Amino acid sequence: MPSWVIDRYGSNDVLRFTRDMVFPVIHFPNEVIIKVHAASLNPIDLSMRSGYGATALNMKRDPLKLKAGETEFPLTLGRDVSGVVMECGLGVSYFKPGDEVWAAIPPWKQGTLSEFVVASGNEVSFKPKCLSHTEAAALPYVGLTAWSAINQVGGLNQSNCSGKRILILGASGGVGTFAVQLMKAWDAHVTAVCSHDASTLVKKLGADDVIDYKSGNLEEQLKTLPLFDFILDNVGGSTEKWALDLLKKWSGATYVTLVTPFLINMDKLGVADGMLQTGVTVGSKTLKHLLKGVHYRWAFFMPSGPSLDEIAELVDSGKSLQQQRFSSDGFIVFLCESKRILNPSVNEE
Repeated sequence: MPSWVIDRYGSNDVLRFTRDMVFPVIHFPNEVIIKVHAASLNPIDLSMRSGYGATALNMKRDPLKLKAGETEFPLTLGRDVSGVVMECGLGVSYFKPGDEVWAAIPPWKQGTLSEFVVASGNEVSFKPKCLSHTEAAALPYVGLTAWSAINQVGGLNQSNCSGKRILILGASGGVGTFAVQLMKAWDAHVTAVCSHDASTLVKKLGADDVIDYKSGNLEEQLKTLPLFDFILDNVGGSTEKWALDLLKKWSGATYVTLVTPFLINMDKLGVADGMLQTGVTVGSKTLKHLLKGVHYRWAFFMPSGPSLDEIAELVDSGKSLQQQRFSSDGFIVFLCESKRILNPSVNEE
């Protein structure tokens, strides 16, 4: 089948188009094969192309090292997919051939820049009815990353978010724009930090306060505002040194960052030492901040069909404080312009 693959890690010149990629097969009863109608690129694809996370991902692909003579290559990148179910494993009862679905494929599996892709049934969800395949392909990976940070790690949901003060650092990226809309759909007060160029978009998506991080000392600007109940950090770096001081102390307030050294540690130190170093780092930071009255957490992308079901419901319901479709009026347009949306039928172009 046609596919975009890499045979080694490197820059863009390692990308290769082939019509001879092995057709995916169902190995487990809970798997489905999806015909790809549209896929999109995320920053993780760029990083994986260069070798980021290879140590941890290869361990996940073959934890018992049963395939010592094989490598991960040729490797197909791409995490997002919107398409149609072609075949189902014997244990799959929720889907049938012909169903329109979307999914975010975990990075340890072969990706979606291909004519067909195999996924576990619990990673797949019915595509929102109001979106085209191209539009739908822009959402799953960033949506699930934000959902993981906010809901699974941060503990926020529709029933406990009303009136809470939320700070989103890096609000104009894919994860940030999704997080802004999700928090507003859950009736929170959202303060968004982005560049001036993106401020109009972020306001349009519903943010209550928008701060340009280039307009002055960001820390000082944020300190003039009331304290926050939850912070989502898509930026990392030096922000971690002062951002937790913006949380309400001894109230269950939580800081969640998506910028972690987990995969980098394993790449540099190996599996055992990398995991040890990571555990020491997160443990010490968690304890340090817990003693100060706030919660410190790391979050990662988590594949989840049930979470995509909830996201699809939000998209189709059109839930927004501005009475606009949750997925439109900027969000899908923004993502389709900022991410490269691909259709397998025009791969050679």
